[in-house]
Amino acid sequence: MINMTTLLTDRKHYGDRLRYARGPRREGGGVAPRGHGPVVVWNSTRACNLDCSHCYADADVQPAENELSTAEAERVIDDLAQFKVPVLLFSGGEPFTRGDILHLAKYAGDRGIRPVISTNGTLITEKVALDAKEAGVKYIGISLDGLAERNDCFRGRKGAFEKTMTGIANCFAVGQRVGLRFTVSRYTYADLEAIFDLVEREKIPRVCFYHLVYAGRGASLKDEDITPEQKRKALDLIIAKTLEFNEKGLNTEILTVDNHADGIYLYLQEKMRNPERAATILQLLRRNGGNRSGVGFGNIDWRGEVHPDQFTQKISLGNVREHAFSRIWSDLSQPIMKGLKTDRSSFLRGRCGNCVWLSVCNGNLRGRALNETNDFWASDPGCYLTDEEIGVGTVRQ
Repeated sequence: MINMTTLLTDRKHYGDRLRYARGPRREGGGVAPRGHGPVVVWNSTRACNLDCSHCYADADVQPAENELSTAEAERVIDDLAQFKVPVLLFSGGEPFTRGDILHLAKYAGDRGIRPVISTNGTLITEKVALDAKEAGVKYIGISLDGLAERNDCFRGRKGAFEKTMTGIANCFAVGQRVGLRFTVSRYTYADLEAIFDLVEREKIPRVCFYHLVYAGRGASLKDEDITPEQKRKALDLIIAKTLEFNEKGLNTEILTVDNHADGIYLYLQEKMRNPERAATILQLLRRNGGNRSGVGFGNIDWRGEVHPDQFTQKISLGNVREHAFSRIWSDLSQPIMKGLKTDRSSFLRGRCGNCVWLSVCNGNLRGRALNETNDFWASDPGCYLTDEEIGVGTVRQ
Protein backbone atom coordinates (compact mmCIF):
# COMPACT_ATOMS: atom_id res chain seq x y z
CA MET A 1 0.00 0.00 0.00
CA ILE A 2 1.15 3.54 -0.79
CA ASN A 3 -0.27 5.92 1.82
CA MET A 4 -0.67 9.14 -0.14
CA THR A 5 -1.88 11.03 2.92
CA THR A 6 1.17 10.12 4.98
CA LEU A 7 3.62 10.74 2.16
CA LEU A 8 2.16 14.13 1.20
CA THR A 9 1.22 15.46 4.64
CA ASP A 10 2.25 15.08 8.25
CA ARG A 11 -0.86 13.10 9.17
CA LYS A 12 -0.12 9.64 10.59
CA HIS A 13 -2.33 6.54 10.59
CA TYR A 14 -2.36 3.10 12.23
CA GLY A 15 -0.78 1.12 9.39
CA ASP A 16 2.15 3.53 9.12
CA ARG A 17 3.91 1.84 12.02
CA LEU A 18 4.13 -1.30 9.86
CA ARG A 19 4.90 0.48 6.58
CA TYR A 20 7.34 3.21 7.58
CA ALA A 21 8.92 2.14 10.88
CA ARG A 22 12.39 3.46 11.63
CA GLY A 23 15.36 1.19 12.14
CA PRO A 24 16.64 -1.98 10.44
CA ARG A 25 14.08 -3.66 8.22
CA ARG A 26 16.00 -6.25 6.27
CA GLU A 27 15.90 -9.90 7.21
CA GLY A 28 17.98 -12.14 4.97
CA GLY A 29 17.86 -9.48 2.26
CA GLY A 30 14.06 -9.37 2.25
CA VAL A 31 12.00 -6.44 3.38
CA ALA A 32 10.03 -6.88 6.61
CA PRO A 33 10.01 -5.34 10.07
CA ARG A 34 11.84 -7.43 12.63
CA GLY A 35 9.98 -8.65 15.69
CA HIS A 36 6.76 -9.91 14.14
CA GLY A 37 5.40 -12.13 11.40
CA PRO A 38 3.72 -11.03 8.18
CA VAL A 39 0.33 -9.44 7.73
CA VAL A 40 -1.87 -12.35 6.60
CA VAL A 41 -4.90 -12.32 4.29
CA TRP A 42 -7.11 -15.35 4.83
CA ASN A 43 -9.59 -16.09 2.05
CA SER A 44 -11.98 -17.65 4.53
CA THR A 45 -14.43 -18.90 1.90
CA ARG A 46 -14.86 -19.00 -1.86
CA ALA A 47 -18.60 -18.35 -1.52
CA CYS A 48 -19.95 -14.95 -2.53
CA ASN A 49 -23.37 -13.38 -3.11
CA LEU A 50 -22.04 -11.21 -5.97
CA ASP A 51 -20.39 -12.04 -9.30
CA CYS A 52 -17.62 -9.45 -9.70
CA SER A 53 -15.89 -9.43 -13.05
CA HIS A 54 -12.42 -8.85 -11.55
CA CYS A 55 -12.57 -11.42 -8.70
CA TYR A 56 -9.09 -12.87 -8.17
CA ALA A 57 -10.61 -15.73 -6.14
CA ASP A 58 -13.03 -16.66 -8.94
CA ALA A 59 -15.71 -16.86 -6.23
CA ASP A 60 -18.90 -18.89 -6.61
CA VAL A 61 -22.36 -18.95 -5.04
CA GLN A 62 -21.52 -22.00 -2.92
CA PRO A 63 -18.54 -22.58 -0.63
CA ALA A 64 -15.73 -24.61 -2.14
CA GLU A 65 -15.21 -28.21 -1.10
CA ASN A 66 -12.75 -28.77 1.72
CA GLU A 67 -12.82 -25.25 3.19
CA LEU A 68 -11.14 -24.93 6.59
CA SER A 69 -13.49 -25.73 9.47
CA THR A 70 -13.93 -23.56 12.55
CA ALA A 71 -11.64 -25.82 14.59
CA GLU A 72 -8.99 -25.85 11.87
CA ALA A 73 -9.17 -22.06 11.56
CA GLU A 74 -8.74 -21.70 15.32
CA ARG A 75 -5.59 -23.84 15.21
CA VAL A 76 -4.24 -21.68 12.39
CA ILE A 77 -4.97 -18.51 14.38
CA ASP A 78 -3.20 -19.96 17.42
CA ASP A 79 -0.10 -20.50 15.29
CA LEU A 80 -0.35 -17.01 13.75
CA ALA A 81 -0.52 -15.52 17.24
CA GLN A 82 2.60 -17.42 18.33
CA PHE A 83 4.29 -16.26 15.12
CA LYS A 84 3.41 -12.66 16.12
CA VAL A 85 1.30 -11.92 13.05
CA PRO A 86 0.11 -8.33 13.64
CA VAL A 87 -2.95 -8.27 11.37
CA LEU A 88 -5.30 -10.95 10.03
CA LEU A 89 -7.50 -9.77 7.17
CA PHE A 90 -10.58 -11.95 6.67
CA SER A 91 -11.47 -11.94 2.99
CA GLY A 92 -13.29 -14.23 0.55
CA GLY A 93 -15.30 -14.65 -1.58
CA GLU A 94 -17.55 -12.81 0.79
CA PRO A 95 -16.54 -13.45 4.40
CA PHE A 96 -19.98 -12.60 5.79
CA THR A 97 -21.41 -15.67 4.04
CA ARG A 98 -19.40 -17.70 6.55
CA GLY A 99 -21.42 -18.13 9.76
CA ASP A 100 -18.45 -18.26 12.12
CA ILE A 101 -16.56 -15.27 10.74
CA LEU A 102 -17.13 -12.98 13.73
CA HIS A 103 -16.35 -15.78 16.17
CA LEU A 104 -13.01 -16.24 14.39
CA ALA A 105 -12.39 -12.48 14.32
CA LYS A 106 -12.91 -12.33 18.09
CA TYR A 107 -10.76 -15.44 18.51
CA ALA A 108 -7.93 -13.65 16.67
CA GLY A 109 -8.38 -10.42 18.61
CA ASP A 110 -8.32 -12.25 21.94
CA ARG A 111 -4.92 -13.65 20.96
CA GLY A 112 -3.41 -10.28 20.15
CA ILE A 113 -3.95 -10.21 16.37
CA ARG A 114 -5.70 -7.19 14.88
CA PRO A 115 -8.77 -8.54 13.00
CA VAL A 116 -10.00 -6.68 9.91
CA ILE A 117 -12.52 -7.68 7.26
CA SER A 118 -12.66 -7.13 3.49
CA THR A 119 -16.23 -7.33 2.18
CA ASN A 120 -18.63 -6.11 -0.49
CA GLY A 121 -20.78 -4.69 2.32
CA THR A 122 -24.13 -5.87 0.97
CA LEU A 123 -24.74 -8.26 3.89
CA ILE A 124 -23.95 -5.77 6.66
CA THR A 125 -27.21 -5.15 8.48
CA GLU A 126 -27.12 -2.93 11.55
CA LYS A 127 -27.04 -6.10 13.68
CA VAL A 128 -24.08 -7.49 11.73
CA ALA A 129 -22.28 -4.15 12.11
CA LEU A 130 -22.93 -4.11 15.87
CA ASP A 131 -21.89 -7.75 16.21
CA ALA A 132 -18.66 -6.98 14.33
CA LYS A 133 -17.87 -4.06 16.62
CA GLU A 134 -18.60 -6.15 19.72
CA ALA A 135 -16.41 -8.95 18.32
CA GLY A 136 -13.50 -6.52 18.21
CA VAL A 137 -13.22 -6.07 14.44
CA LYS A 138 -10.95 -3.05 14.09
CA TYR A 139 -11.74 -2.11 10.49
CA ILE A 140 -14.07 -3.14 7.67
CA GLY A 141 -12.95 -2.37 4.10
CA ILE A 142 -15.94 -2.22 1.78
CA SER A 143 -15.56 -2.54 -1.99
CA LEU A 144 -17.39 -0.06 -4.20
CA ASP A 145 -16.43 0.26 -7.87
CA GLY A 146 -18.22 3.34 -9.09
CA LEU A 147 -21.64 4.87 -8.68
CA ALA A 148 -24.92 2.95 -8.94
CA GLU A 149 -25.14 1.48 -12.46
CA ARG A 150 -21.40 1.17 -13.02
CA ASN A 151 -20.83 -0.56 -9.67
CA ASP A 152 -23.79 -2.92 -10.16
CA CYS A 153 -22.62 -3.96 -13.62
CA PHE A 154 -19.01 -4.47 -12.50
CA ARG A 155 -20.16 -6.48 -9.48
CA GLY A 156 -22.78 -8.52 -11.32
CA ARG A 157 -25.87 -7.68 -9.22
CA LYS A 158 -28.50 -5.00 -9.69
CA GLY A 159 -29.05 -3.08 -6.47
CA ALA A 160 -25.58 -3.88 -5.08
CA PHE A 161 -24.66 -0.18 -4.83
CA GLU A 162 -27.60 0.67 -2.58
CA LYS A 163 -27.00 -2.37 -0.37
CA THR A 164 -23.32 -1.47 -0.05
CA MET A 165 -24.14 2.12 0.90
CA THR A 166 -26.62 0.80 3.47
CA GLY A 167 -23.88 -1.44 4.86
CA ILE A 168 -21.59 1.58 5.23
CA ALA A 169 -24.35 3.55 6.96
CA ASN A 170 -24.97 0.64 9.34
CA CYS A 171 -21.29 0.62 10.30
CA PHE A 172 -21.38 4.35 10.97
CA ALA A 173 -24.54 3.95 13.05
CA VAL A 174 -22.81 1.67 15.57
CA GLY A 175 -19.37 3.31 15.49
CA GLN A 176 -17.67 0.53 13.50
CA ARG A 177 -14.61 1.87 11.66
CA VAL A 178 -15.08 1.51 7.91
CA GLY A 179 -13.51 2.55 4.60
CA LEU A 180 -13.89 2.18 0.83
CA ARG A 181 -11.98 0.03 -1.67
CA PHE A 182 -12.17 1.02 -5.36
CA THR A 183 -10.62 -0.97 -8.23
CA VAL A 184 -9.47 1.21 -11.13
CA SER A 185 -10.20 -0.27 -14.58
CA ARG A 186 -11.25 1.18 -17.92
CA TYR A 187 -14.83 0.55 -16.88
CA THR A 188 -14.63 2.25 -13.47
CA TYR A 189 -12.08 4.96 -14.37
CA ALA A 190 -14.80 7.45 -15.33
CA ASP A 191 -16.19 7.45 -11.78
CA LEU A 192 -12.88 8.10 -10.05
CA GLU A 193 -13.55 11.76 -9.28
CA ALA A 194 -17.16 10.99 -8.31
CA ILE A 195 -15.86 8.54 -5.68
CA PHE A 196 -13.91 11.38 -4.07
CA ASP A 197 -17.12 13.43 -4.00
CA LEU A 198 -18.92 10.52 -2.34
CA VAL A 199 -16.12 10.05 0.20
CA GLU A 200 -16.25 13.72 1.14
CA ARG A 201 -20.05 13.89 1.23
CA GLU A 202 -20.44 10.74 3.33
CA LYS A 203 -17.44 11.59 5.55
CA ILE A 204 -15.81 8.21 4.87
CA PRO A 205 -12.48 8.23 6.75
CA ARG A 206 -10.46 5.96 4.48
CA VAL A 207 -10.36 5.07 0.78
CA CYS A 208 -8.03 2.67 -1.04
CA PHE A 209 -7.61 2.79 -4.82
CA TYR A 210 -6.61 -0.62 -6.18
CA HIS A 211 -4.83 -1.20 -9.47
CA LEU A 212 -6.33 -4.02 -11.52
CA VAL A 213 -4.64 -7.40 -11.03
CA TYR A 214 -4.90 -10.04 -13.76
CA ALA A 215 -5.80 -13.01 -11.56
CA GLY A 216 -8.82 -15.30 -11.24
CA ARG A 217 -11.66 -13.84 -13.30
CA GLY A 218 -9.53 -10.71 -13.52
CA ALA A 219 -7.11 -12.66 -15.77
CA SER A 220 -9.48 -12.05 -18.66
CA LEU A 221 -9.54 -8.29 -17.95
CA LYS A 222 -5.99 -7.36 -18.97
CA ASP A 223 -7.40 -5.44 -21.92
CA GLU A 224 -9.66 -3.63 -19.44
CA ASP A 225 -6.71 -2.21 -17.52
CA ILE A 226 -6.30 1.50 -18.02
CA THR A 227 -3.45 2.76 -20.18
CA PRO A 228 -0.16 4.05 -18.73
CA GLU A 229 -1.28 7.59 -19.53
CA GLN A 230 -4.59 7.05 -17.72
CA LYS A 231 -2.71 5.65 -14.72
CA ARG A 232 -0.65 8.81 -14.59
CA LYS A 233 -3.78 10.95 -14.81
CA ALA A 234 -5.45 8.87 -12.11
CA LEU A 235 -2.45 9.40 -9.84
CA ASP A 236 -2.45 13.12 -10.61
CA LEU A 237 -6.08 13.27 -9.48
CA ILE A 238 -5.42 11.18 -6.35
CA ILE A 239 -2.45 13.38 -5.43
CA ALA A 240 -4.46 16.57 -6.00
CA LYS A 241 -7.41 15.29 -3.97
CA THR A 242 -5.13 14.18 -1.14
CA LEU A 243 -3.71 17.71 -0.89
CA GLU A 244 -7.17 19.26 -1.27
CA PHE A 245 -8.66 17.11 1.50
CA ASN A 246 -5.74 18.00 3.75
CA GLU A 247 -6.21 21.73 3.08
CA LYS A 248 -9.90 21.39 3.94
CA GLY A 249 -8.99 19.75 7.23
CA LEU A 250 -10.64 16.46 6.26
CA ASN A 251 -9.11 13.58 8.17
CA THR A 252 -9.42 11.16 5.26
CA GLU A 253 -6.73 8.56 4.71
CA ILE A 254 -6.09 8.03 0.97
CA LEU A 255 -4.04 5.07 -0.29
CA THR A 256 -3.22 3.30 -3.54
CA VAL A 257 -2.70 -0.46 -3.64
CA ASP A 258 -1.06 -3.14 -5.83
CA ASN A 259 1.32 -0.92 -7.78
CA HIS A 260 4.51 0.36 -6.14
CA ALA A 261 5.21 2.45 -9.22
CA ASP A 262 2.78 4.91 -7.59
CA GLY A 263 5.32 5.79 -4.90
CA ILE A 264 8.05 6.44 -7.45
CA TYR A 265 5.70 8.49 -9.64
CA LEU A 266 4.68 10.56 -6.60
CA TYR A 267 8.33 11.16 -5.67
CA LEU A 268 9.27 12.23 -9.21
CA GLN A 269 6.33 14.65 -9.40
CA GLU A 270 7.04 16.16 -5.98
CA LYS A 271 10.75 16.44 -6.79
CA MET A 272 9.79 19.03 -9.44
CA ARG A 273 7.20 20.83 -7.26
CA ASN A 274 8.50 20.52 -3.72
CA PRO A 275 12.02 19.04 -3.41
CA GLU A 276 12.00 19.18 0.39
CA ARG A 277 8.80 17.13 0.63
CA ALA A 278 10.10 14.82 -2.09
CA ALA A 279 13.13 13.99 0.08
CA THR A 280 10.81 12.99 2.93
CA ILE A 281 8.73 10.88 0.55
CA LEU A 282 11.79 9.03 -0.73
CA GLN A 283 12.99 8.38 2.82
CA LEU A 284 9.61 6.85 3.78
CA LEU A 285 9.45 4.78 0.58
CA ARG A 286 12.89 3.36 1.30
CA ARG A 287 11.85 2.47 4.84
CA ASN A 288 8.88 0.61 3.39
CA GLY A 289 10.98 -1.18 0.78
CA GLY A 290 8.21 -1.81 -1.77
CA ASN A 291 6.55 -5.14 -2.44
CA ARG A 292 6.62 -7.40 0.62
CA SER A 293 4.80 -10.50 -0.67
CA GLY A 294 6.41 -13.60 0.78
CA VAL A 295 8.14 -11.59 3.49
CA GLY A 296 5.94 -9.06 5.29
CA PHE A 297 2.70 -10.12 3.65
CA GLY A 298 1.18 -13.55 3.00
CA ASN A 299 -1.98 -15.42 2.11
CA ILE A 300 -3.91 -18.51 3.19
CA ASP A 301 -6.77 -19.62 0.94
CA TRP A 302 -10.04 -21.38 1.85
CA ARG A 303 -8.40 -24.84 1.48
CA GLY A 304 -5.48 -23.93 3.72
CA GLU A 305 -2.97 -23.47 0.89
CA VAL A 306 -0.33 -20.83 1.64
CA HIS A 307 0.68 -18.35 -1.08
CA PRO A 308 3.08 -15.38 -1.24
CA ASP A 309 -0.03 -13.19 -1.58
CA GLN A 310 -3.65 -13.58 -2.62
CA PHE A 311 -2.88 -13.02 -6.32
CA THR A 312 -0.39 -15.88 -6.62
CA GLN A 313 -2.84 -18.78 -6.26
CA LYS A 314 -0.85 -20.72 -8.87
CA ILE A 315 1.96 -21.11 -6.35
CA SER A 316 1.42 -23.18 -3.21
CA LEU A 317 4.08 -23.05 -0.52
CA GLY A 318 2.37 -25.69 1.61
CA ASN A 319 -0.92 -26.38 3.42
CA VAL A 320 -1.73 -25.44 7.01
CA ARG A 321 -3.48 -28.80 7.46
CA GLU A 322 -0.10 -30.48 7.04
CA HIS A 323 2.31 -27.94 8.52
CA ALA A 324 1.94 -24.80 10.63
CA PHE A 325 1.90 -21.52 8.71
CA SER A 326 4.93 -20.39 10.72
CA ARG A 327 6.90 -23.42 9.54
CA ILE A 328 5.84 -23.00 5.91
CA TRP A 329 6.68 -19.29 6.00
CA SER A 330 10.14 -19.91 7.42
CA ASP A 331 11.09 -22.73 5.02
CA LEU A 332 13.56 -21.45 2.42
CA SER A 333 13.79 -24.78 0.60
CA GLN A 334 10.93 -23.57 -1.63
CA PRO A 335 12.66 -21.67 -4.49
CA ILE A 336 10.05 -18.92 -4.72
CA MET A 337 10.22 -18.20 -1.00
CA LYS A 338 13.99 -18.21 -1.08
CA GLY A 339 13.93 -15.74 -3.95
CA LEU A 340 11.43 -13.46 -2.22
CA LYS A 341 13.38 -13.41 1.02
CA THR A 342 16.75 -12.68 -0.57
CA ASP A 343 18.02 -10.00 -2.95
CA ARG A 344 15.49 -10.02 -5.80
CA SER A 345 17.84 -8.30 -8.25
CA SER A 346 19.37 -11.66 -9.20
CA PHE A 347 15.93 -13.15 -9.97
CA LEU A 348 13.93 -10.35 -11.63
CA ARG A 349 14.06 -10.04 -15.39
CA GLY A 350 13.34 -7.40 -18.01
CA ARG A 351 12.46 -3.87 -16.94
CA CYS A 352 11.97 -4.87 -13.30
CA GLY A 353 15.40 -6.49 -13.21
CA ASN A 354 17.06 -3.40 -14.63
CA CYS A 355 15.06 -0.74 -12.75
CA VAL A 356 17.05 1.79 -10.69
CA TRP A 357 14.19 1.92 -8.16
CA LEU A 358 14.40 -1.73 -7.13
CA SER A 359 15.20 -0.78 -3.51
CA VAL A 360 11.99 1.26 -3.42
CA CYS A 361 9.64 -0.94 -5.49
CA ASN A 362 11.14 -4.42 -4.90
CA GLY A 363 9.82 -5.82 -8.17
CA ASN A 364 6.26 -4.48 -7.88
CA LEU A 365 3.42 -7.05 -7.97
CA ARG A 366 4.63 -10.56 -8.85
CA GLY A 367 1.06 -11.84 -9.24
CA ARG A 368 0.48 -9.66 -12.29
CA ALA A 369 3.68 -10.89 -13.90
CA LEU A 370 2.90 -14.52 -13.06
CA ASN A 371 -0.65 -14.48 -14.38
CA GLU A 372 0.29 -12.59 -17.54
CA THR A 373 3.48 -14.45 -18.52
CA ASN A 374 3.57 -17.64 -16.41
CA ASP A 375 6.96 -16.38 -15.23
CA PHE A 376 7.00 -15.32 -11.57
CA TRP A 377 10.14 -13.21 -12.06
CA ALA A 378 9.11 -11.44 -15.28
CA SER A 379 8.51 -7.70 -15.41
CA ASP A 380 5.25 -6.47 -13.94
CA PRO A 381 3.12 -5.45 -16.96
CA GLY A 382 1.25 -3.00 -14.72
CA CYS A 383 4.23 -0.65 -14.38
CA TYR A 384 3.45 2.59 -16.20
CA LEU A 385 6.76 4.39 -15.66
CA THR A 386 8.86 5.17 -18.73
CA ASP A 387 12.27 3.65 -19.45
CA GLU A 388 13.78 7.05 -18.71
CA GLU A 389 12.01 7.29 -15.35
CA ILE A 390 13.16 3.84 -14.23
CA GLY A 391 16.69 4.53 -15.47
CA VAL A 392 17.09 1.49 -17.71
CA GLY A 393 20.82 1.14 -18.38
CA THR A 394 21.91 3.34 -15.43
CA VAL A 395 23.03 2.66 -11.86
CA ARG A 396 20.36 1.71 -9.30
CA GLN A 397 19.27 4.26 -6.68
